[in-house]
Amino acid sequence: QVQLVESGGGLVQAGGSLRLSCAASGRIRSINAMGWYRQAPGKQRELVASITSGGNTNYADSVKGRFTISRDNAKNTVYLQMNSLKPEDTAVYYCHCAGVRTFIFDYLDAWGQGTLVTVSS
Repeated sequence: QVQLVESGGGLVQAGGSLRLSCAASGRIRSINAMGWYRQAPGKQRELVASITSGGNTNYADSVKGRFTISRDNAKNTVYLQMNSLKPEDTAVYYCHCAGVRTFIFDYLDAWGQGTLVTVSS
């Protein structure tokens, strides 16, 4: 079974920074894409950023130029550096992995439990 453990959420003032981390475990051989989604109260979950095993990245327009996604393939870990945070960035952030191959099963995707990011004005 694949497990994703997130860390780094919290409360920050507008203009501040936070760094989220997500470590995947479970006898993993490879992960195709890793990324972050977020869900604000009363809104649908949306993609924030993603990164492939080859390093290709994709960002939501609302975070371009402020957020940076990166990954360490050897550690099966993905990071999200969030700068110039705005109150509208407040949400629960979920780690996501797509195309997870383990030594036992292959998984189409896996989700973390979510970490709350609150940006005060």
